[in-house]
Amino acid sequence: MPDVLTLREAAAYLRLSERSLYDLARAQRLPCVQLGGKWLFPRAKLEHWLAAQAEGPAGEHRPDPPPILAGSHDPLLDWAVRQSGCGLALRAGGSLEGLAALAAGQAMAAAMHLRDPDTGAFNEPAVREDLPGRPMVGIIWAWRAQGLILPPGNPRGLHRIEDLVQPGLRVAGRQKRAGSHVLLVHLLGESGIRLEQVGFLPTPALAEDEVAAAVQEGRADAGFGIGAEATARGLAFVPLFRERFDLVMARRHYFAPPMQHLLRFARHPEFAARAGRLGGYQVAENGAVAFSL
Repeated sequence: MPDVLTLREAAAYLRLSERSLYDLARAQRLPCVQLGGKWLFPRAKLEHWLAAQAEGPAGEHRPDPPPILAGSHDPLLDWAVRQSGCGLALRAGGSLEGLAALAAGQAMAAAMHLRDPDTGAFNEPAVREDLPGRPMVGIIWAWRAQGLILPPGNPRGLHRIEDLVQPGLRVAGRQKRAGSHVLLVHLLGESGIRLEQVGFLPTPALAEDEVAAAVQEGRADAGFGIGAEATARGLAFVPLFRERFDLVMARRHYFAPPMQHLLRFARHPEFAARAGRLGGYQVAENGAVAFSL
């Protein structure tokens, strides 16, 4: 192997896609230099950089977590994990729960869609706060449409977040540590609505599909969730917000075989076709580096 690698050679060496490596190079997150419009990578420095990813703060070695993908529920992610055979186990419990599992070393990665109300940034502020000083990376999985999930034909004429306070309206909500609940609280607050003004069902839904199921079965008149679940059940959907859904992990675990296997699978045309059939997804940026800490 030569002492200086091209983008293609370095990507093969690191088992990354050329697009992912290009994103890291542009962000100056690994040893590289741009000469004559081409990215070049000194192999020796690249090897040192790769070894350094296995160390935590102040050189502290952290044991490898189990191959678990914790955090938010997403139907496209569920399908891709199963179809790819990547070996990751899913542990859905909400974005905040996934972040806690990541911090405790109980998961290799966390699926998250947490928007910071002060900056509007997705996921990075929460990771900085809960995992200070750790080398972390956020990889874009998809952009998703969040909004009102409603019975076919939208019989009660709901079109805005403010409509959720209609008298007698039964609303399917999520558990407090779910990213969808955090977003809903934010949108309600922006509209001057208190959470207790909404007639939520007594038991919160623990996953996106449970919200849609409650509406489909007539247990709820409305729910707040993603468009893909409404489409899957033939329900009406009113989009209200576009959010970024990331996979967050320690930088060294980005190179772990289960994660690389999953991200390679997501580059196949079959993945984009599935996202199109589900609806409510934009996956053009899938695999791109959203942030690196």
